Amino acid sequence: MFFSLKNRLIAFIVVLFVLAFGTLSYLLFKESRTVIRSYIESSALEKMEEYGSYVDMVQMQIYDVASLVFNSDMGKNWDNAIGDPNLSEGEKMLANLAMSRFLTQATNSYTSISDVSIYRRNGLRIGSENQVTYDPAFVQESWYTNFYRLGERWLPAHTDQYERVRDHGNPVVSLLMPIGTFHHATAQNVMKVNVSESYFLEPLRRIHLAESSTIFLLGEQGNPILSQQVDTLGAVATAEIDRIRKSPLKSGVTYLTNQEGQRDILVFKKLGRTGWMLAGLAPEKEMYLSFHKLQSTIVVVTIALILVSLLAAAWLSHGVTKPLTRLVLAMRQVQRGAFDQADSLLPPDKNVKSEISYVIFTFRYMISQLRQHIQNEFELKLLRQQAEYKALLIQINPHFMFNTLELVSSLAIQRRTDDTVQVIEDLGKMIRFSINTNDDRVSLTEELDYVQRYISILQTRFGHKLDISVTLEGTLNSVVIIKFILQPLIENAVKYSFQHQTTAQVQIRINRMHDRLHISVSDNGPGIPTEIIHKLQHPVAPPSLESILHNEGWHIGLGNVIARCRLHYGALFTVHMENDENGGACIELILPVQEEYDVQRINRR
Repeated sequence: MFFSLKNRLIAFIVVLFVLAFGTLSYLLFKESRTVIRSYIESSALEKMEEYGSYVDMVQMQIYDVASLVFNSDMGKNWDNAIGDPNLSEGEKMLANLAMSRFLTQATNSYTSISDVSIYRRNGLRIGSENQVTYDPAFVQESWYTNFYRLGERWLPAHTDQYERVRDHGNPVVSLLMPIGTFHHATAQNVMKVNVSESYFLEPLRRIHLAESSTIFLLGEQGNPILSQQVDTLGAVATAEIDRIRKSPLKSGVTYLTNQEGQRDILVFKKLGRTGWMLAGLAPEKEMYLSFHKLQSTIVVVTIALILVSLLAAAWLSHGVTKPLTRLVLAMRQVQRGAFDQADSLLPPDKNVKSEISYVIFTFRYMISQLRQHIQNEFELKLLRQQAEYKALLIQINPHFMFNTLELVSSLAIQRRTDDTVQVIEDLGKMIRFSINTNDDRVSLTEELDYVQRYISILQTRFGHKLDISVTLEGTLNSVVIIKFILQPLIENAVKYSFQHQTTAQVQIRINRMHDRLHISVSDNGPGIPTEIIHKLQHPVAPPSLESILHNEGWHIGLGNVIARCRLHYGALFTVHMENDENGGACIELILPVQEEYDVQRINRR
């Protein structure tokens, strides 16, 4: 029953819907996670930015009050009066009260300022609301000594035991500034501007990254500014915050794996005015808790709404948004040079009934024209390259044929019938192999068979005076190379070895090393002139076809082989040539390995 058409159609539709739903669910969940992650990061950074602006505003008010007191004539007159030995204690007290009233006015001018006080080294403290006291004990306070010794100007949240008029004993954050000088070490008076911690803490508590998230306001040295337990961050987050604090990054989001193996999200922002930094840490699973609930809901709802989604998608595809989006995507593909993908992304003209149709039509026409121009240029270049290669290949064929025919004639005269038959048989198979110029690539096995027949002819010609060895290393069965690159090298090696030696010794070695094929031919000849080695290994410009075809001299075969290899392999081809100290030369061709099952051509760029 299962093989009936009805059952097969039902099974096919069921499988199709299951696959479609599974793929859709995977893509939807993946993209949704990406979108939610992006939203979470941007939302967290936005909250950090808003709070950072608020902190900058409060700091601006603090600096304004400090600047008002520092630059006022009242402060200078008070300092001169206190330091004048000719004034009576009563006059000095009047000056102190006047200064206190001035500090009260400055404090009342800014809502965020809790109190402003001036501490003098002789133990005098002047605060707002007519506070004038002599209590040298504050000179021993750590904040006072650190200011003069280290220049620490910002005090984190603390309870100021000397100033309880307005802050009522609540923690405050303070700025210390010298009076009468810019250098802290030489100042006689220190101004302390207090801001209630609640001005920083309450807005910070309203920022929530997750249910158990924590946001810290850290000082320039990484110390907490507010009354927060920084040790709850953990060692991993603390180390990462220290690294970020020393880096040039201004804001961002990073993901950490805590000591329990759970993923945490760390959001940070540096405040440029004082070097403070906001750092928020939240568990990743809490950030995505609503997403996982939504994921379960989507699984149930999507099954019932598959058909509705298909109809909605079809309706949206006929709108304006989809053509515009696809047009932008097509432009990006054209920018990358992918014309086929760009053309496939463009909607059909008949489906666009607005002014966009003209834009899409013009853009598609531009793609067609541009692709046609590029294709024409590529075909012309390819035809020119193939013509050059064929001309070089044709140059090789008659070169060895004439020498072999002379050998056959000589053997026939000597009545060496067996050798003549063997040479003719080898020559025939070589000619059959060389006549086929339709493909410029052959298997290495075929090339070696061709070379073995050529060596057989050479050994028939020179007998025991010629010593040729062939060594193969590595997996070479499926390797493909361009044809006729070994025979010219062997011919050159034999020819020039006999010109200077009574016995020619030629070693041929083919070795595959990973993705490179090393082909070397060495002999006991006179070696290659240095200027020729430099010219062939480091050409100033690519040699022209005419110069190679009409080249005369000992290196015609070598130049032909190198020219064909460079035409075929491009920058992936390398040639090494060197002379032995005891005589002889070694030529090594290094080619990229190509297998017989490779479909596409090698990238020659």
